[in-house]
Amino acid sequence: MRIDGNAAIAVMLIGVVATATALALLWDRIGRWVRSGLGVACVLAVTATALLQLNRLTEAYPTWSALVGGKAAAADSGSEADAPVAPGDKGPQVTHGAGGSTVAAVTVAGKASGITMPLYVYLPPGYAKDVHARYPVIEATHGFPGSPRTWLRRLDVQSWLDREITAGRMAPTVVLFPYQTPKSLVDTECTDLARGPKSETYLTVDVPDYVQTHYRVRTDRAAWGLIGYSAGGYCSINLALRHSGEFAAGASLSGYATPGIDVGDGSQVTTNNDVWRLTHLPQPPVSLYLAWANDDTATRRASLTVDRLAKAPLSVTTAVVARGGHSDAAWQEMEAPAFDWLSAHLARPLF
Repeated sequence: MRIDGNAAIAVMLIGVVATATALALLWDRIGRWVRSGLGVACVLAVTATALLQLNRLTEAYPTWSALVGGKAAAADSGSEADAPVAPGDKGPQVTHGAGGSTVAAVTVAGKASGITMPLYVYLPPGYAKDVHARYPVIEATHGFPGSPRTWLRRLDVQSWLDREITAGRMAPTVVLFPYQTPKSLVDTECTDLARGPKSETYLTVDVPDYVQTHYRVRTDRAAWGLIGYSAGGYCSINLALRHSGEFAAGASLSGYATPGIDVGDGSQVTTNNDVWRLTHLPQPPVSLYLAWANDDTATRRASLTVDRLAKAPLSVTTAVVARGGHSDAAWQEMEAPAFDWLSAHLARPLF
């Protein structure tokens, strides 16, 4: 049962109305302690409703069991046709897009990182027919709190990818939507935490190894890119800079230049800090795309700083939308141009 389903929201709203009404009608008829209790109950009901709505926006906890356990579920096997869609989510194993694409849910048991988590794999139109084709790959990271379901549901990425590929603005590409943390309350910022999950290793070693083994993709660095929104935007740029031997390009939608956490080894102010890295280390031959909303002050400032510090062989392209803040609405406006740009900076499919 979804934690933020319509039934749960309705129950919370009824609770808010009931406690507020009882407090107003019975104020003069009940004692001080009862009034206090009703007041606390009303505040708790309002808070719970707001939290459920926030969870619906971020999709951090799809079910009550996910909230209690806080772990990303894993499937029993890793074939293209099996595995649960998400933690506690009883959705379909494969989603078919109107444009002929599919999104498969699999499980990656990371040998290098020791992490096992679900992975969504977008297979472009024609993948099943072109049995000799090898495709470029884009790894898409999400925000925190959040999950790949924000890409798939709120940002409707499958429809956008189908549209761009069908229109010829984007080459047929395999797109990956991994989880970035095995525990919903642990923000990794896609780094290897000194005393926590090795998310960077999972995303840059385990996920590529799995995909190159199970799918028909190109394995050369020129065909691999990254994209992310919010915290995932930081992930995509930081991983592209740190792993330029594996990724040729990275795109950030409202990302920032410094991690919002203590990695545990001090690297949040050095090697995992994009500003420090661009200032103190040789810049790699990577192409970056930085997009932000003009009214999103923090990400605008961070993106402009990265753009200002960039020097050849690093190249930066910037894109600005007029408004939208730090929100799904802004990312929906940014995602198609960002995927098109990435495709233009990655190697083409081999047929």
